[in-house]
Amino acid sequence: MFPAVLAAVLVLLGAYFMLMKGGDVSGAEARRLVQAGARLIDVRSSAEFAAGHVAGAVNIPVQDLGARLSDLPPKDGAVVVYCRSGHRSRAAARLLKKAGFEAVHDLGPMSRW
Repeated sequence: MFPAVLAAVLVLLGAYFMLMKGGDVSGAEARRLVQAGARLIDVRSSAEFAAGHVAGAVNIPVQDLGARLSDLPPKDGAVVVYCRSGHRSRAAARLLKKAGFEAVHDLGPMSRW
């Protein structure tokens, strides 16, 4: 029984670290996309944004994103989203894709920039 429990714990830890590593785009790729014209969106709270953010980012908190889709580029324009840990950016990326945005890139945590 102990080996099975250990194996399950290792699988769960591996999954956790895979989720926490970040989004679907590296920092270097996100910078390249933004330099090429992608809109960089910080989906953290306004207070978090005011405390520090990536230069050039626009703050649209994830809970406001659905109501502010008109503030974004056309649906065929590239968008890069980030947050503090990767959880909110993942939710934002899903929301944008569901709304029909074609080029959504999830950086994950701002620290990956």
